[in-house]
Amino acid sequence: MKTPLVRTLYIISAFFLVITGFGQMPIYKRYYLSSLPGLSWLADFYITHWLHYLFAAVLMGLAVYGLALLFLAFRKTRRPSISGMVRGIILAGIILTGILLVFYNLPGSSFSQGSVIILDLAHMLFAMAFLVAGLVSVIRRQPWTRPRSQR
Repeated sequence: MKTPLVRTLYIISAFFLVITGFGQMPIYKRYYLSSLPGLSWLADFYITHWLHYLFAAVLMGLAVYGLALLFLAFRKTRRPSISGMVRGIILAGIILTGILLVFYNLPGSSFSQGSVIILDLAHMLFAMAFLVAGLVSVIRRQPWTRPRSQR
């Protein structure tokens, strides 16, 4: 299930989602990180915005691919680990709040300012929780799935 291409795409998309997610806030320009050679694009909201969308699409594609493998190809031999279930639920929260924020960015959206603030905060909290859960799973070497016979 872990192919080098999928793993590489996952790491690259997660890295760029974090970088571009922080780019939605003006911290790169405020703290002069965008002044470093080659990093001026970090201060451009539209570049980070569209890159965030691009890598979010890659991550959603990988999530669908992983779910399809798990439930279609490996349903008799593998099941989600506890770590995998926790990360999957957090990832679902990231995807759901992200999709709602995309709808908010469409012309003619009718989201109230309060709901947008709640969505923004929830999206950031899910993202931070996903980073922490991912770090814990790497340190403790907890995979997304386990053999079906184990408890």
